[in-house]
Amino acid sequence: MATAPFEKMPEDRAPARSDEQGATHDIVGLGIVVAAVLLFVANGSAVLADFLGTLLHGMPPHEPMLGTALVLNIALLLFGWRRYVDLTREVGQRREAEQTAHRLAQTDPLTNCLNRRSVGPALEQMIRTARTSGHEVVAMMMDVDNFKRSNDAHGHQAGDAILVQTASRIAELLPEGSIIARLGGDEFAFAAIFDPDHAEAIDRLMVRLNESIARPVHFEGLSLEVTASIGLATSCQADAGDPGTMAEMILHHADLAMYQAKKAGRNRFCWFEQSMEHELRFRSELERGIREGIPAGEFVPFYEKQVDLDTGELRGFEMLARWCSPRHGLVSPEIFIPIAEEIGLISDLSENLIRQALRDAREWDPSLTLSVNISPLQLRDPWFAQKLLKLLVEANFPPHRLDIEITETCLHENIGVVRTLITSLKNQGIRISLDDFGTGYSSLAQLRTLPFDQIKIDRFFVSTLGKNKDSGTIIEAISSLGKGMDLPITAEGIESPEVLEELRKYGSFKGQGFLYGQPINATAVRALLTEKKLLKTHQPDALHCAPETLPRAATA
Repeated sequence: MATAPFEKMPEDRAPARSDEQGATHDIVGLGIVVAAVLLFVANGSAVLADFLGTLLHGMPPHEPMLGTALVLNIALLLFGWRRYVDLTREVGQRREAEQTAHRLAQTDPLTNCLNRRSVGPALEQMIRTARTSGHEVVAMMMDVDNFKRSNDAHGHQAGDAILVQTASRIAELLPEGSIIARLGGDEFAFAAIFDPDHAEAIDRLMVRLNESIARPVHFEGLSLEVTASIGLATSCQADAGDPGTMAEMILHHADLAMYQAKKAGRNRFCWFEQSMEHELRFRSELERGIREGIPAGEFVPFYEKQVDLDTGELRGFEMLARWCSPRHGLVSPEIFIPIAEEIGLISDLSENLIRQALRDAREWDPSLTLSVNISPLQLRDPWFAQKLLKLLVEANFPPHRLDIEITETCLHENIGVVRTLITSLKNQGIRISLDDFGTGYSSLAQLRTLPFDQIKIDRFFVSTLGKNKDSGTIIEAISSLGKGMDLPITAEGIESPEVLEELRKYGSFKGQGFLYGQPINATAVRALLTEKKLLKTHQPDALHCAPETLPRAATA
């Protein structure tokens, strides 16, 4: 069991200074007592002889003042001793308080692990120790998966119980002399010295650690289940020379590996590889590009056709985001949307794209609609409905021609917020579609209580028609549900005539997919609608990337 990180903290000079000050106070108090004792010995013998002579023989005292001096000397002796005792107690209390403050400054009060401030020096010392014996150090960064969801669902006390149990389980498995720190929230860092000739032992340790943390935590009748994502890096991968620099580097490497473990599916561990450093630099480059690209107008809307499958008539377009990056070319949303969500810019990005799309769509024939996906993160914004209505007013775009698509999985996490948002938008005449139907958690009760105007079948079920029997069964059930609830249905992912033929067997749908063409930019849409005589007016162009810099079609 790794007890060291709970009991032995990195040394600090503050307690040493306190001890020196306490020793000074002790010496001063002791000096007073010693001086009083010497005076008592020096004067006491003569005064006592005088006192006994007076008491026994009635002789007058030879030195009357010596008696007074003796009494004062005794008083001084008692005062000095009392002062010495008080000073000793005071110094002890102060020393104990400073030790407590020192411990609190170096440890996490909840788990009693090291904290972010002290893990660096502790790891640096561990690297120095390992060097003297020819060993290496492995550092591990760990994040508790889905901790926030559990914390929100069951309360902070349940979350604290998870953290305490997690720290305890880590400590039980780590070898003697290891260090463990809670860096904040649900993030832990720990390290151990290992023999480089037996590195496989670390993998076995990580397997046991993942299994241990995944065991339920019992708290007030609840059975709380979490998992952990762990990243690992060794000192031999960070040959920086200086132990302090090396400690920072291997923690950084372990952090990168931890995020790779999360991306790979969580509840696992991942070793650091040098390619992760390159990926981080690329990620930082994309983040900077997104921050600069939004105000620069580099993000543009592309449009995918939506047609009536029975007549083949064009019914509208779905807006898809594209990034016209001067450095990377045309970037797919699968790359930049998750990053924009993580860095908190998805709302700015989405609103900018919707603003451009509304300007484009107001030129279209009034029979054509515009569909827009919104991020689940935007549902958490209590002002989203007001922002959207402001964009409609600015563009002078009729609300009934706008269709907002909400992903089905959002209903499970934010049903109350979604209901308020849908009600607010519906009151303004905006249409609401339930996107990716069949992949999430929605129920018939939710479809009945939430006023959706349309259901969109997830593209997976459509694209696998004729190949997967279950896909046909699910589409038939959704079609029957739509008819019963009087909800129109749109099918995504129509990519071949065979899929279209199969889909027509299950009813009448509106559809979209590559069979009808790749998503195109605003210039191509304008040309298409001009050809079909579906362009209402000719107004000044909205700001877009120059047509010659963009292909007429882009992959979805």
